[in-house]
Amino acid sequence: MSDWPKAQVHVVTGKGGTGKSTVAAALALALARHGRHVLLCEVEGRQGIARMFDVDPLPYEERRLATGLPGPEGRAGTVHALHVDAESALLEYLAMYYKLGRAGRALDRFGVVEFATTIAPGVRDVLLTGKVYEAAQRNARNKGAQHYDAVVLDAPPTGRITQFLGVNGELAGLARVGPIKGQADNVMALFRGGRTVVHLVTVLEEMPVQETGDGIAELRVAGLPVGGVVVNLVRPGDLAGSALAAARAGTLDRDALGAELRSAGLAPDGGPDLLVDDLVSAARDHAERRALEDAQRRLVADLGVPSYELPRLVGGVDLGGLYELAAALREQGMA
Repeated sequence: MSDWPKAQVHVVTGKGGTGKSTVAAALALALARHGRHVLLCEVEGRQGIARMFDVDPLPYEERRLATGLPGPEGRAGTVHALHVDAESALLEYLAMYYKLGRAGRALDRFGVVEFATTIAPGVRDVLLTGKVYEAAQRNARNKGAQHYDAVVLDAPPTGRITQFLGVNGELAGLARVGPIKGQADNVMALFRGGRTVVHLVTVLEEMPVQETGDGIAELRVAGLPVGGVVVNLVRPGDLAGSALAAARAGTLDRDALGAELRSAGLAPDGGPDLLVDDLVSAARDHAERRALEDAQRRLVADLGVPSYELPRLVGGVDLGGLYELAAALREQGMA
């Protein structure tokens, strides 16, 4: 069972370098089961989806990307992808709501569209979030368009996420009345309602964990729904229990280590002592790192939201690795 059975829009944010795009892609694969269709959106212009799935750069067009992670009954769904850029979203908005098809393209040729999305404060975020809303809220204007059971948004970093998701609230306050206010109110109703959750990605380091806590507090103040925290890039526990404590304290049995090296035929020219020194030093570094990570893990637990852990992939992130991470998210109840 998923921890988020009512959520249709999953917003994934995190401090730069924590792997939020990887988590968003894995979550989309995990959600695409039982024949469900999932749309994976990116809005930062980095073409990260294309690189992860090893496909050509994505246009402003929804494209089927992969088959989801099969469920126990063997039925998988599909993952579609969309690279959202503000200029194309504005042209689509003008054509859909104001019937300015050719006129809108003419504005684009004269540079008006680029001017509007670059100069006008907040316009870019309004258009990007508006496209996500349209994908999640398909209506009569979208005849023949693909219906999605879930939308996963690879969103801007934690420091900007509240402003990004709340921009339509500011627009509604400025517009007061009319279709622009109505559209802005509808977008905020989706983001603040029970159909949206904002997940935060972190690693077990002080700055990302602190930023995650600050982000959760800001989201709650803004009335935006907080989802779970995904702890990414978790290192394997090479030592455990008493060996970990001994490594940190510098009391490992050096004679026993040397004997093990000799019995395995690993005695270099300088003798096993040199290799023992290296092993003891590496073990101490590992134990100290584990202690720091455990302290940060306790802080994550104190945030009061569900948390999930994903391993560091030895071979890097490819499609096989994404399926591995998707399986881990599903096993832990995120999808």
